[in-house]
Amino acid sequence: MAGTAVPDAGSDTSDPGRQSRRSRPRLDRAGLRADLRATLPDASLAVLITGLIFAWLWVRVENGTSSTVQVMPHLADRQHWMYWLCQAFGWSALLWAYITVLLGLLRSGTRPPWRLLTAARTEKLHRTTGLTTIALMFLHAFLLFLEFVRSNHGDSGTWVGRVASAFAESFVPGYYPSGTGRLAILIGLLAFYLAIPLSLAYYLRHATGARMWRALHRFIIVVYVLSVWHTLLYGTSVWFDGLFRSLVWALQVPLGLLLLLRLARPARPSERLGVREERRPPPAVFAARLSGRLVVAAAVAGVVVVVATGVDGGRSPGVPSPGTWPEPWVVWAGLGLLVAAAAVTAHRLRPSRATARRAVARRATEPDASRQAVD
Repeated sequence: MAGTAVPDAGSDTSDPGRQSRRSRPRLDRAGLRADLRATLPDASLAVLITGLIFAWLWVRVENGTSSTVQVMPHLADRQHWMYWLCQAFGWSALLWAYITVLLGLLRSGTRPPWRLLTAARTEKLHRTTGLTTIALMFLHAFLLFLEFVRSNHGDSGTWVGRVASAFAESFVPGYYPSGTGRLAILIGLLAFYLAIPLSLAYYLRHATGARMWRALHRFIIVVYVLSVWHTLLYGTSVWFDGLFRSLVWALQVPLGLLLLLRLARPARPSERLGVREERRPPPAVFAARLSGRLVVAAAVAGVVVVVATGVDGGRSPGVPSPGTWPEPWVVWAGLGLLVAAAAVTAHRLRPSRATARRAVARRATEPDASRQAVD
């Protein structure tokens, strides 16, 4: 006859919260799978748009109006089709990044007066377009890698050396050795590698806590700024002064104004500036919030001046290009400051043990409550 099961001395069966915490995955795999499935229509549209951009770029090559061919005439050869597809994926990635940031600002700020999208639908679209953006950024870099392998960009004598050199120049920040790409590819790769953890932080919210992932996710605006910088610096379609380059600058004004509105009128009362004495947060928090608002206001004003004056940093045909600025070490120093700020934010907002126990206990009772509601 089987005896009564006795738990091990080291086990703790009296604490359902601890059992739930151990059994609950730190990564929200179910949510990630659901969002990946929901991304399929969005990604399909992105591929269609990329194809249209590729066709537009190719038509400009064929009729001799491509500014890229003015800079690099050898790219008019049809064998460089992967380079043009790389450019097309870069433009669609920037477009999807723009849409993602727009949706995020609409969702996190005060509710817009129109109701074309509910809050839940806006948040869902924000997540799916974010996943699509990461995929487009990867394909942008991957096609550049394939083009470098095909053309033996590193002048290697072996296939292993050719692939290794192409991989390093396409995916290793700071490896690209010369020209404008020395700075521009570094910026683009940093944007890509920062986008992955800052976008996917949502699916780790059970481990980090809601406050931490929201705070870390706000750094995603840096990814977008780096992406636009990379485009204006290295996108040969906007290499020279002209309407298209001015349009890229002008499109940043609505996002900047929306970000400024988001900071001035946040949806959560705890994020407000707190000018009144009785509502003012600690001095360090108040100074950080005020500084952030002033920096964004100055940046928006600067973009408006660029659009109004037309002095947007574009080259002039037939005129030697000026040297790039800043030096790569300045970008690396900025990355260090960004990582330090993110680390301080994560440390300050890490969930306490008491908060974690309350959250686990609440999640442990949710199934019982739902069962009682069904009964």
